[in-house]
Amino acid sequence: MTGGPAETLRFQPALHAPRSRSRAWLGAGASRRCPGNHAAWRGGARRCVAASAHPGAEDCREGGESRAGLGAVPGVCSWGVQSLQLFTESRSPSPAPRPDSRKPPGRVRADRAVSERRSSVAHFLSPSARTRTAAAPSGFGPSCARPSAARGPSGSMGGARDVGWVAAGLVLAAGACYCFYRLTRGRRRGVPGLRLRPSRSAEDLTNGSYDDILNAEQLQKLLYLLESTEDPVIIERALVTLGNNAAFSVNQVTIRELGGIPIIGSKINNPNQSIKEKALNALNNLSVNVENQIKIKVYVSQVCEDVFSGPLNSAVQLAGLRLLTNMTVTNDHQHMLSCYITDLFHLLLTGNGGTKVQVLKLLLNLSENPAMTDGLLGAKVDSSFLSLYDGHVAKEILLRVLTLFQNITTCLEKEGRLAIQPTFTEGSLFYLLYGEECAQKMRALVYHHDADVKEKVTMIPKF
Repeated sequence: MTGGPAETLRFQPALHAPRSRSRAWLGAGASRRCPGNHAAWRGGARRCVAASAHPGAEDCREGGESRAGLGAVPGVCSWGVQSLQLFTESRSPSPAPRPDSRKPPGRVRADRAVSERRSSVAHFLSPSARTRTAAAPSGFGPSCARPSAARGPSGSMGGARDVGWVAAGLVLAAGACYCFYRLTRGRRRGVPGLRLRPSRSAEDLTNGSYDDILNAEQLQKLLYLLESTEDPVIIERALVTLGNNAAFSVNQVTIRELGGIPIIGSKINNPNQSIKEKALNALNNLSVNVENQIKIKVYVSQVCEDVFSGPLNSAVQLAGLRLLTNMTVTNDHQHMLSCYITDLFHLLLTGNGGTKVQVLKLLLNLSENPAMTDGLLGAKVDSSFLSLYDGHVAKEILLRVLTLFQNITTCLEKEGRLAIQPTFTEGSLFYLLYGEECAQKMRALVYHHDADVKEKVTMIPKF
């Protein structure tokens, strides 16, 4: 072999460590043939020293020639030639792995199995991890990557297990969040058969700190609390809150749709007078809605009994009168009070100023309906009723009794019954209003000092 071309050849270390353990095993075997290389192997570097640097280099070259199948190259030992050959093979497009003939057959099969397991889990590893597995430290030869630097099958499987645990944790967290959402979500509006359990927030709705209009969910909580509790304090507070919210038209509809009217109406039978009053007030606000009156009318008879048999001028009596007044704004339910007209006039005469005003409001509603005229005129009324037409009576009462007289007279005039002698018994309201004593009082009121009173008297057709 000539020396020219061989002298230009220089050892160039491989840039990447071989992936196959067979090549690393071959390099380890070659380093044992060269003492200098053996020392360099233990020190971490795989370059072979020059031939003059150690004894036995010739033997190294000769061994290298016989093993590598190449001619002797001056200044480069057989291990360097082998490194160059491995570098050239690593640069080829598709190097075919060749098992070392000196390896035991079992070891070759084990290396193949390891390689297959590594490729099966390679997609679980990050690009940076795969780079660390394939790359060798800079400046080292093809076999200079330490066996411990490559990630073995155990490391790859550990990464796969980590990914699995993370995925399982995410699934469990998502399930927990969904369960929490289902547990804390309120009852959907209008769904029958679903009830919310009473909570502290439901009781908080009754403490007066909520000035805003309650929504449907809050009203449902309040209604369930009212239905389920036996605590009179909580019942009363819940009724007050419901009554205040029932003053708004939107909640009048919502409470009815949530089935709240029967729940509230059941409390008017409570022996506690304060609870009964709050229930009547709540029903009174709900009765402003005409559709609600259809459900509230079932309580009219019970309210009338409580009004006329209860304590005079009491809060329960006034609350009942207010509810009956709202229920008689239209003509639809006035006939339900026909049998209580005499009791109303008795209460008018015996009650205090506030009770008188409230009874007169109710009687005025009835007096505007011609169908109720006969019932009013035929009611038995004490003669002290005419004392309400005296000039010294409070204006708010005097104006209302004058309006009552005006409405009844207007209804009779429309029907042409003023010219006909009605068939009412003595002691009835008809004999009091159209008798001589009442006529004198009307003539005296024409000179009343209040202009509104004088105007109201002149509006009565008879006078």
